[in-house]
Amino acid sequence: MIPPKLPNNEKQRQIAVEKYELLDTLPEESYDNITSLMSYICETPISLITLLDGDRNFIKSHHGISMSESPREISFCGHAINSDDPLTIIEDSRKDERFFDNPLVSKHDAIFYAGAPLIDSNGYKLGTLCVYDTKPRKLTDQQQQALISMSKQVVSLFEHRYQNLKLLETQERLQMRNEDLTKFAGVVSHDLKSPLANIISITELIEYDGKGKLDEETLQYLQYLKSSSYSLRDYIDGILKFYKSDDLLKNKSENISFDEIITELKKITDTEGHVTFECTNCKEYLIVNKSALMQILINLITNAIKYHKGVDGVVIQIDLKEKDDFYEFSVTDNGDGIPKEYLNKIFDLFSVVGVADKDGNMGTGIGLATVKKIVTNLGGEIKVFSKEGEGSTFIFTIAKLFQENEYELQPHTIQKK
Repeated sequence: MIPPKLPNNEKQRQIAVEKYELLDTLPEESYDNITSLMSYICETPISLITLLDGDRNFIKSHHGISMSESPREISFCGHAINSDDPLTIIEDSRKDERFFDNPLVSKHDAIFYAGAPLIDSNGYKLGTLCVYDTKPRKLTDQQQQALISMSKQVVSLFEHRYQNLKLLETQERLQMRNEDLTKFAGVVSHDLKSPLANIISITELIEYDGKGKLDEETLQYLQYLKSSSYSLRDYIDGILKFYKSDDLLKNKSENISFDEIITELKKITDTEGHVTFECTNCKEYLIVNKSALMQILINLITNAIKYHKGVDGVVIQIDLKEKDDFYEFSVTDNGDGIPKEYLNKIFDLFSVVGVADKDGNMGTGIGLATVKKIVTNLGGEIKVFSKEGEGSTFIFTIAKLFQENEYELQPHTIQKK
């Protein structure tokens, strides 16, 4: 017997084997199907998928035998990966000086062997797809070609696994980064809001104590200071809402009437009763993540109220349409509208339209970005139609989330089972 030599690039080859994280893994159907098929095509009782690892030959899939590994020094596959041939065939190992007294031959009757190397995209030979028989034999040209072709399919499965592993690692990194950003936003919000509140309070106190004593210019400076402080506060609150918007998705879906949602929206957004709300399909029932839906609608409605400089009253039309797989909502206002050049940017984080609201304040560029993020996370899409001076219409969808084992749909009502 002659043990197989280690390839010249063994160190790099070993790293290539390990990157797939297949060593010592349990059997998998996708690989077992291949070894079963190759045993049938080649008419051999045994078929294996192997990976050469250190001093052993790890068997990822075995058809016809029960062993999961064997010493590398007695492996046929160790010789196969050293060959430049696309297929290593040993018709009768008893007549080959490399194997005639090999334990696999003398004790397990491994007489015939044919192995195609598993070659990755960098040219490293990881192991083999091979077949064994207990008697001398030959393979037809078609069988040889099938073995070579299926070895490439095995490598393709390896590559898919590797890509999935990298994707999972990326997702974990993004998740950790998002959690860090959320924590950072919370810390910054807490650390900035307290001194900011002090600035606002002191400014108001100076205004109060200085009535009749301060000139117009000084009062104007104080007003600038207060206005800037309020803008910064809104900016901080917006960032915190943006990074905490994912928390809304943790809330369960609720069985609720659309009319109830509209009633709550009126109380929250129109405390003085100056806004006219119009609604279609208000009596419809729907199953949605109420907290998330309210966050979307509150943002759109408060924007409509803030950006209305006209003398006529604010009118907001809210519509609901139920489709097979989603709910479609539209919010239409008679406000100032959005300049055409900003329509493609308004959902981008920190993108500011550059137009002040009716109180003279500039937006933060966070609110609509938060709306889009929530809508997307709810399986929907959002778009806007607007003409400057004539108002805007926001249309967004939310994927239906009700579960058949939890709710039963009835005419004009949804009852729990």
